Amino acid sequence: MHFIFEVQVKPGYTAEQYADAWVRSSKIIQKAPGACGTRLHRKIDDPNVLLAIATWESKDQRDDMEANRSKLVRDIIVEQARFVDVRVIGEFEDAEWIVDSRE
Repeated sequence: MHFIFEVQVKPGYTAEQYADAWVRSSKIIQKAPGACGTRLHRKIDDPNVLLAIATWESKDQRDDMEANRSKLVRDIIVEQARFVDVRVIGEFEDAEWIVDSRE
């Protein structure tokens, strides 16, 4: 499953500053059972908008990580909250329909 959220970086802060904190917290989160990686994308026409995609083996495993989030990750999230607005887009199953032009 994929957990997807959008991050709007506030004026006076940079996407690079947020990404540094995001990488630090992601490295910790990725040690949780079921974590399968995460990606942070910058919007082409607005460099202050980021799209985060975290991949998990299951929703239950992600929910368990969330319920037992480490204090360090919580602290990083609280620290970043004043610099960004986060909008959860949602939780999605793996793709059912795939067209890959490389095949």
